[in-house]
Amino acid sequence: MPNIKPVSDLRNYGEVLRHVAIGSPVFLTKNGQGRYAVMDIEEYGEYEKLLAWRKLKSELDEGRCSGEENGWLSAAEVRAHFGERRGG
Repeated sequence: MPNIKPVSDLRNYGEVLRHVAIGSPVFLTKNGQGRYAVMDIEEYGEYEKLLAWRKLKSELDEGRCSGEENGWLSAAEVRAHFGERRGG
């Protein structure tokens, strides 16, 4: 069951923080609408890793699709391309 509290409960922030645990964030509402989430710092770190992984996977998938549609470059072509960009 989600732990939902009005943002006004932050007046007694110790009580709000007491309810925060891994897998159990506290959601704060403002004017009856969801506005903020307070989560455990370890869980936040895992969340950031997940977002980074999703971004990397998306870019890798995009590269794979591009290779399949437009053809692949050989290792020599890649070296030549980046050698030209470096000015060497």
